[in-house]
Amino acid sequence: MMTIRKFRYVLNSILAQAPSPRPRARRSLWTHALRCAAFFLVVAIAPLAHAERVKDLATVSGVRGNQLVGYGLVVGLDGTGDQTSQTAFTIQSIRNMLVKFGVTIPATANPQLKNVAAVTITADLPAFAKPGQSIDVTVSSIGNAASLRGGSLLMAPLRGIDGEVYAIAQGSLLVSGFGISGKDGSRISINVPSSGRVPNGATVEKEVPSRFASDPYILLNLHQPDFTTATHLVDGINKLLGPETAQAIDAITIRVTAPIDSSQRIAYLSTLESLDIEPGEARARVIVNSRTGTVVIGSQVRVTAAAVAHGSLSVSITERSDVSQPSPLSNGQTVTRPRSQIDVLQDHEARLFKFNAGVNLDEIVRAVNQVGAAPGDLVAILEALKEAGALRAELIVI
Repeated sequence: MMTIRKFRYVLNSILAQAPSPRPRARRSLWTHALRCAAFFLVVAIAPLAHAERVKDLATVSGVRGNQLVGYGLVVGLDGTGDQTSQTAFTIQSIRNMLVKFGVTIPATANPQLKNVAAVTITADLPAFAKPGQSIDVTVSSIGNAASLRGGSLLMAPLRGIDGEVYAIAQGSLLVSGFGISGKDGSRISINVPSSGRVPNGATVEKEVPSRFASDPYILLNLHQPDFTTATHLVDGINKLLGPETAQAIDAITIRVTAPIDSSQRIAYLSTLESLDIEPGEARARVIVNSRTGTVVIGSQVRVTAAAVAHGSLSVSITERSDVSQPSPLSNGQTVTRPRSQIDVLQDHEARLFKFNAGVNLDEIVRAVNQVGAAPGDLVAILEALKEAGALRAELIVI
């Protein structure tokens, strides 16, 4: 809940750090803020009915995670490691590792290891992560290891896109899947035994540079581009912190003036994140998943006047063999003759139903259910309505 003391603190931070062209504008901002203080306290106590927090609608530009990747070896497997005769890179990695420990393998030697697997290591480095902190890592086999269960990851560097080492990973794997193989080649596998995780398995060694506290403003990026939501966000911030504090650059980005001091900027962002904004209505869309037959219709979808006839035609083919036997003492042979039976069934109860102009989602679903259309038939109806220009929505097939 926002208090008068917190509001005055945030506003004083803006006035102290943000440039103001004229003293009159500074006094006008302060006067406007005092008039709105009571309103903001009411908003903090009783949020809008359909409002959402800025924290749920947008992210701060530059405050993001960074992907890390590395290569390493998992040892200690129970005979489920790489078949080294087929994965030369695993043997090469073992040789390079042993050389660092002063162990030299003759060039003519061909070790057959079954408890070692070459793996890739991935991790997500959170924003503002500091050296010494721990992050989780995911380990996945890149060879032909059957399972990583019971293995331990040896020390491996994790690098960013710039090639720099930002973390060091090592530890015991947690593998949720397992597989069982029989001598005849049969195999049963549950989940994925060739991948696992190491909780807190990497230690951050280097901090990612950030311009969070260097710019005189903050950029808020909406999760979904929408001009209406951007306008509402700008209006809400300007009502809270004064006119021209926030400006919309485009349908995604809003630039907000912010204090330079890092501690004040954190309190400033905390206030912005808790602000309630009513987002704009989503676009009218119909989403069709062609693989699963799932159809999702948005609440804003409308249909103009149209008539739809839905029917079905079923064709079934039955194959069987007839046996023909010769007469007694005719020296004939028993033969089989293929026989096909084709049946065509058409649903004569198909009806013509009409969509009135401007019908909503409930009426569309009710009309389609009355004729008993399956998901595949529903997709065909929606596509036909779209081609006829009667579907007032964007049809997206994924």
